[in-house]
Amino acid sequence: MSAGPSDSGSGRLGVTFTRLKGTGMGSPRETFLRLINGVCSGPYEELSELYAERTHVTHPFHPLDPSPLRSRADLHEHFVAPPPVPRTLNRRPVDVRIHETADPEVIVAEFAYQGQVVETGEEFTVPCVFVMRIRDGLIVESRDYIHHIASARAWGQLESLLTALRPQEGAPIGDAP
Repeated sequence: MSAGPSDSGSGRLGVTFTRLKGTGMGSPRETFLRLINGVCSGPYEELSELYAERTHVTHPFHPLDPSPLRSRADLHEHFVAPPPVPRTLNRRPVDVRIHETADPEVIVAEFAYQGQVVETGEEFTVPCVFVMRIRDGLIVESRDYIHHIASARAWGQLESLLTALRPQEGAPIGDAP
């Protein structure tokens, strides 16, 4: 059943799973739960292994409209990149609701990341909705609707986000002549 090394782990939410490096396996529900628990507790170097080699991950509500992540390599860089401001977030997924659809590859998952910033003691909640297509245990497409203001606040990036959103001095505003 396994093409690579494996180890067993007990995921949060009482879900037990087996991690198989480089192997797609598991239901969409299991893959999603491995993802959100891995985002909270790592290992971050392995998170990209939950994605197909060619994938399409977007953040449609991100105010800065970043480019889609289209490969496992893109996602690896996304997950292992250091935060712009050194902060440690102790977080866990809460209020997880997974909705299965008529298409067995597609799920809609509602949840929040909830936790505390270690350096400041500030508590946070970041609500999310992910619409995912998971084939053979690997994520091939995901639209991640995240409360980006709450996330920026938790990561100490709210001021940078607001600065990036403000019109630059001398730039035209709207359709003004």
